[in-house]
Amino acid sequence: MNVTIITGASDGIGAELARQLAAQGSALVLAARNAAALEQVAADCRAAGAETLVIPTDVAQQDQCRQLIAATVERFGRIDTLVNNAGRSAHALFEEVSDLSWYEDLMRVNLWGAIWCTHAALPYLKASQGRIVAVSSLAGLVGVPGRTAYGATKFAMAGFFEALRAEMKAHGVSVTTAYPGVVDTQIRYRGYNAAGGELGKSSLREEGAMPVAECARRIIDGMQSRKREVVMTAKGKLGRWLKLLAPGLIEKMALNALKDDVKPQRVK
Repeated sequence: MNVTIITGASDGIGAELARQLAAQGSALVLAARNAAALEQVAADCRAAGAETLVIPTDVAQQDQCRQLIAATVERFGRIDTLVNNAGRSAHALFEEVSDLSWYEDLMRVNLWGAIWCTHAALPYLKASQGRIVAVSSLAGLVGVPGRTAYGATKFAMAGFFEALRAEMKAHGVSVTTAYPGVVDTQIRYRGYNAAGGELGKSSLREEGAMPVAECARRIIDGMQSRKREVVMTAKGKLGRWLKLLAPGLIEKMALNALKDDVKPQRVK
């Protein structure tokens, strides 16, 4: 039995990962804050034949991350895959932020939640020579205006898991970091605004957003083949090299990804 934990499993990429893995026969542990939404996803997974455990979890709380891992081991006796998918978005020009406390809150969810879950699960992943997945973002490869908070969390995540990958190589534990671009989910609408409230809209151009089923499929393929990275778009692959060779051009591309009404304005 392959036991997979997915954080942020109540919606979006996490929920779709769960559904697709359920069809492949994985035993699933689904974690997120919204218990009712988790139960709906779990029902889909059970209907597909997957043994599924729901554990409501706020990954911004270290003790809840530890409890998630302990409850998984108590139920299944092992962990084969940990998918660190829980996250929140944000869009705000730095100069418009008056209270930076939500920057710290965002870091707890996007970075520390992944670190705490991984730390607690590590002994079991080493025992199974398992797999770790970190769902980052193209904003963790290229800085995007208005994404100082979000980009900081995703760049930090990329650095942490890159180092961990090297540490885990001798133990047979793979670390796959996924870098989605704009995916057809509601994450951007629920992200922080400058005041620390809910944004309520997307600041990015949504035309051509990747279907969530395609994003999940690519992450699963990368995880199962133990790839180091899964960069979702051609622009993302090109962008990481362009920022070394032509940084001015990549900044212009990043600006063009934003809707006109949220772009920084030149001083006249």
